[in-house]
Amino acid sequence: MKSMRKKQSLILLISLCMSMAQSDFAPYFYDNGAGSSNGNLALFSISEDTSVGTHVYTLNGSDPEGEPVTYGMTFDKGSRDYFSVEPKSGNVTLIETLDREVQDEIVAFMSITDGRNKVVENVRVFITDANDEKPEFLNLPFVVDVPEDAASGSSIYRVQAIDRDLGSGGSVTYYLQEKYLHQLSFRLQSTPSTKFTIDGHSGVLRIRAGESLDYELSRTHFVTVVAKDGGGKYHGKYQVMTSTAIITINVLDTQDSPPVFVGTPYFGFVYEVSVPGSEIFTVFAKDGDQNNPNAIHYSILSGSDGFFSINSTSGCISLTSFPVQLKNELYEIKVKAAEVGPDRFSDYSVTTVTIRVVDLNNHPPTFYGENGQQNHFELTMYEHPPEGEILRGLKITVNDSDQGANAKFRLLLVGPSRVLRVVPQTVLNEAQVTIIVENSSAIDYEKHQFLTFKLLAVEIDTPERFSATADIVINLLDTNDNIPKFSSEFYIARIPENSPGGSNVISVTATDSDSGLWGEVKYSIYGSGADLFLIHPTSGIIYTQPWASLDAEVKSKYNFYVKAEDTEGKYSLTEVFVTVLDQNDHPPEFNQNFLEKTMIIGAPVKIEAVDEDAEEPNNLIEYSIMKADPDNIFDINTSTGEIKLKPFIKSMEIVQNITKNKDCRWSVVVQARDRGSPSFSTTAVVKIDITEANRLKGPMTAFLMQSRDNPMKALGLAVSIITVIVLVTVMISTIVYFRNTKSNRITPARRIIRRRPKEQHSWTFRPRFGRSDQSFGKFFIDDDASDIHNTKHSSPRAKPPAPSAPVLPPPPPVHSRSSERLRSVPTVSGSLASRNTSRSSSWRASKSTDGSQKSGQNKDGSGISSALVSELKMRIEQKINEANQGYYY
Repeated sequence: MKSMRKKQSLILLISLCMSMAQSDFAPYFYDNGAGSSNGNLALFSISEDTSVGTHVYTLNGSDPEGEPVTYGMTFDKGSRDYFSVEPKSGNVTLIETLDREVQDEIVAFMSITDGRNKVVENVRVFITDANDEKPEFLNLPFVVDVPEDAASGSSIYRVQAIDRDLGSGGSVTYYLQEKYLHQLSFRLQSTPSTKFTIDGHSGVLRIRAGESLDYELSRTHFVTVVAKDGGGKYHGKYQVMTSTAIITINVLDTQDSPPVFVGTPYFGFVYEVSVPGSEIFTVFAKDGDQNNPNAIHYSILSGSDGFFSINSTSGCISLTSFPVQLKNELYEIKVKAAEVGPDRFSDYSVTTVTIRVVDLNNHPPTFYGENGQQNHFELTMYEHPPEGEILRGLKITVNDSDQGANAKFRLLLVGPSRVLRVVPQTVLNEAQVTIIVENSSAIDYEKHQFLTFKLLAVEIDTPERFSATADIVINLLDTNDNIPKFSSEFYIARIPENSPGGSNVISVTATDSDSGLWGEVKYSIYGSGADLFLIHPTSGIIYTQPWASLDAEVKSKYNFYVKAEDTEGKYSLTEVFVTVLDQNDHPPEFNQNFLEKTMIIGAPVKIEAVDEDAEEPNNLIEYSIMKADPDNIFDINTSTGEIKLKPFIKSMEIVQNITKNKDCRWSVVVQARDRGSPSFSTTAVVKIDITEANRLKGPMTAFLMQSRDNPMKALGLAVSIITVIVLVTVMISTIVYFRNTKSNRITPARRIIRRRPKEQHSWTFRPRFGRSDQSFGKFFIDDDASDIHNTKHSSPRAKPPAPSAPVLPPPPPVHSRSSERLRSVPTVSGSLASRNTSRSSSWRASKSTDGSQKSGQNKDGSGISSALVSELKMRIEQKINEANQGYYY
């Protein structure tokens, strides 16, 4: 038993080895792990900055039988092919640019085959990050409104920027640049950024500790913030990427400043001719908080000695006594200007008004500056200051050393109308000249880069009318107060179809009147019709997309919008209309290259070709005959394509004399050519069958002639006519049937007896009354030459020859009713010999029942007399004479 088991095990092992030797195993990939550069791409990762064309991996596998293997790689349907593989070597090459921020992994299907078996593995290739993205600021532009009383160290804004990179390249820190723009007294200055600080990690902008904001000193601050990433490698090099943005900080005014006297120091004069109530001088003060000023209340604190008073609202100081009562030559009056607020009087200021008593007019008015007497003043300021703003940069004092009325003069400002005004307009002795903005829009850098005025001081009440003149020159600085403007409200462009991608379409131009960076314009396009076009951001030239293909037959009109934007986001729009000009790119086409036409002499036949071009003259077609044999028989209308015979051909005989072609069929080569440039043409062979006009007239004839070229049309008409006839016949038969079934009368049974000429015979009547079922009116005529016809009733005698029937007219139609019982109708037949016509006829009278061979009995049969026979003979002769010769019974 043990030996038997061993033998069986050995046999089984041998069979298993033989079966394994005959089997074919599938190939397989080597799995070399994540860090390997060959194998099956398992856990393989690649940096996004890898250059296209780089050999990144080698597929590696084997076949158990040692057969050579080939490799392949596919991707999901709809996804891009990022890699290509060399089938034999398995080398994998990058063929598309990688971007981790767009796609961080790639799904690929790797295949290996030995020619018979194929193995496919699904792998994921991971894309690693490189530092290729700059930080991007959110919520641009940065504009912050901060009240001037904001506490030192308080946070005023949070800057946020993101970097889509990973790791250190995606971390963002912030810092401020060393300098920022500081606006002070309308002068552009560059000062250290000491008022603000920013948290490097959170981006919170704060007022620096120990610093404060002041609306009266600086209304706007410009701070440049830098966002920096943590750095990283890109194409093997370490790099740090930054982005910058400008934060505009607007300082808001609060009620924290006392009133400010305008035009100090103040000087007034009392003249000898002055009377009580005379105006000596008018002081003017305004709230230091210009954003929301309060009303000013004026009062005298001291120094008047009771000789002067002041108007609490206007600030006008008046004399209360005569000049002779004044004890001093010089008075210094303390004037208080207090703000009238919710708490009555709040902040206030005090100034000194010096009043001098004078008498002679021996000094003209004189202008003084900071350095003494001068007649030329110059100021630099920004355009469009607020209306009511005081030009503080002009330090002008005007003085007349005379006393009293001799020192009273008027100030006039001569220059562009209603732009600036001067305060005060009336001066007594001496005053600080104040120039106030009246029309802000007229102070425009784009219109005038500088403004020139004449300041005049002219005495009022003196005979001498002394005067003085000073020149005021205001140099303007530009601000970003204009938006870009296009040279046209819309643009119309035309471009030929089939123009290559990247072709110039049109150039749009927008200008910004501002200077410097504010005057730079960038262009962009958008809209439903902008997909096929792009625009150069600085030149404004509009191109077609590199891949765009324009076709006037598909779409010939496009419109979209162009946006012109300056550096601060101010923009304007214009609309561009693009017309695609049709090019002659379609030849004329016949519906068939071989046409068959039937021509009736005197009538033309028409052929037609179609040109798919969109516009004229590209789609206008001219027809011509290229070849005909013989060639001098046809004319063609070049516009309509109608072919007709020459005017001298008016019959088929002329046609047959021209050619030996007796079947009158011609093959004519017709050319259709368009009128475009270059011109295209096509030809067709027209087989023309010439025939004469049919003598028949009417619409049916015309239809049949027209249907010769289209037999299916005629066949359809014939089938339709036959169908209508059948339907009408069925309808009539149905109507007749129902009417007959309702009638009680039955049409007599008739049969047609062919007449043939007979010799004249005399009438011989032999009535038969031998049978019990005698039939009324049965007569037999002895005629040996007549044909013998059997009657319906049998007779014991030998059958006599059948009589010939006379010619009788057809009986009137009789309709029977189906509801009534059918009755027997007597029939009469006989043979008559006419004296005049020599004709012979036979007749026979019989009475039969419906569907039966039995003869009905005649109650009055025994009473038949010769009078009845004579009457019947007379009636039959009358019928013969009236009957039509063409009818036979």
